[in-house]
Amino acid sequence: MIQPDIDKTQKETEVKMKSALEALQKQFSTIRTGRAHPSLVDSIRVDYYGTKMPVKQLANITAPEPRLIVVQPWDKAAMEAIEKAIMTSDLGIAPQNDGKVLRLSMPQLTQERRDELTKVLHRIAEEGRVSIRNARHHANEEAAKLEKDKKITEDEKFAAKDKVQKMTDDYIEKISKALEEKEKEIKS
Repeated sequence: MIQPDIDKTQKETEVKMKSALEALQKQFSTIRTGRAHPSLVDSIRVDYYGTKMPVKQLANITAPEPRLIVVQPWDKAAMEAIEKAIMTSDLGIAPQNDGKVLRLSMPQLTQERRDELTKVLHRIAEEGRVSIRNARHHANEEAAKLEKDKKITEDEKFAAKDKVQKMTDDYIEKISKALEEKEKEIKS
């Protein structure tokens, strides 16, 4: 039977792998695909009375149409600061201000921009895979250390490594599927 120490290590490894996958999915959601989605402005921080705050804490964000995001500040005094933050962000969209709301019209993606976004997606996916492999490496080192300290047998160490490898393969596959889905989204 595998000792509680190795079980704890495997649980920690799975938590690390899960958080790496969640981070990847969050990064993917901020990549513009040509369709308007409120999460596109999630990473934008607004200097509001000397404090950097996320746009979603200062305004209601909706996507009433496939190519339009509407940002409606709760405090009209924040309108200018939100507009400035959007303009200086890497979103590449100039907001239209009518005094009540900011409208962000999403332009059609060119083939060149789609290719560029695909490269960014692949880079993010590779960073996710590296995080997964680092978690596996840490778990395998921990198993070797437990065996060296005579807390587990050599067979238990190999069983633990096999279990961690299966977890790794599973999470790498999930990353590949997420990448594939996002690429389809960008190409459509």
